Amino acid sequence: MEIGQEPADFELRDQHGQCVRLSSFRGTSAVVVMFYPHAFSRVCTTELRDARDTLPRFESAEAQLLAISCDPMFTLRAVAEADALRFPLLSHFWPHGQVASAFGAFDENSGRADRATFVLDRDGTLRWSGHSAAPVARDFGEVLGVLEGLAAPRRGHRPDE
Repeated sequence: MEIGQEPADFELRDQHGQCVRLSSFRGTSAVVVMFYPHAFSRVCTTELRDARDTLPRFESAEAQLLAISCDPMFTLRAVAEADALRFPLLSHFWPHGQVASAFGAFDENSGRADRATFVLDRDGTLRWSGHSAAPVARDFGEVLGVLEGLAAPRRGHRPDE
């Protein structure tokens, strides 16, 4: 997927079985789509905890974080409960990897999502993407910098202009 494009809409179930649709955030918040390989793996667990600890900064930047893996919903619920995660963990267990594939973030050989991050603006347009090698955790500082850059013009906008 190229910068400036709009990803195909998707709907996946979160750790509580609730449907979450990407397009439901259009016009209200930026979205960070965070693909990760496996729940309960060492690096992914660290990343999910880092995302939890960074969540107030995502919220300040008016962004919704969506973390997606091929794990089943009940596994994602266990992860969320174990680490007090308050953001949606979405399962694309079935159809297996379809959403990650649409983003170009699915490893066919291993059957898992790549470690990839996509930042969409309020209009649903891709503004930034990053991929990390499997054993390397992503840099949330870089993601937050992009989000803060997207939010800055909105904060400076006056309604009467």
